[in-house]
Amino acid sequence: MKLKKGSFLWYLYLDKLYCLLSVRNVKALLEYFKLLDVHHNSTLNDVLFYHFLRHVTNWKRRQITRVFNMLDWDAVGEIGFDQFYMLVCILLAQQNHLEQQFIFRHSRPVFELLGELRVGQENFHMYNFLFNIKESELREFYRDFDITGDCRLNYKEFKLFTIVTMEKYQEKQKAENEKALLKMKTFYEVNENPIQNHLGINVSEIII
Repeated sequence: MKLKKGSFLWYLYLDKLYCLLSVRNVKALLEYFKLLDVHHNSTLNDVLFYHFLRHVTNWKRRQITRVFNMLDWDAVGEIGFDQFYMLVCILLAQQNHLEQQFIFRHSRPVFELLGELRVGQENFHMYNFLFNIKESELREFYRDFDITGDCRLNYKEFKLFTIVTMEKYQEKQKAENEKALLKMKTFYEVNENPIQNHLGINVSEIII
């Protein structure tokens, strides 16, 4: 998924630690929601929802319909601001490659979106375009965390999955940061110029 450049959501900032919007951004999003709510019902129906997502993302009709049905918890054909806010946070998390962080921070709401009391593999397949979980990771996920062996996860099993996934994500980020730092350090060591040598500056000692 890609947010369309120049759309309203493009200018919102998602906190990378908690995967939430600031108070200022929430207020701006609420005003935007009111503008979309042309019927003044404090809700968006499926038509308004479709045109909104077509305007800000590259999703197809099938994907938009699935997301609307997922968010329409009471099956009333409309969604309120709470569901809209959740959707926007998911979109921004995906745009910033923070899917694992989002699932970890909001495991209960995500679990409830994917299923009621238990989540099966078919649920993940249906909504995988939201969270970008690889097929191999999904198989490993059910093999390792389906403690009851019924191919459906309860919340405790799902929460355990989010914790382990987050630990793997943090280890990956740490390795990438260390690799980038080593590359930068090597670059400066190779490219120390005569002026630095003349001044007695050792760049490798500065880049730590």
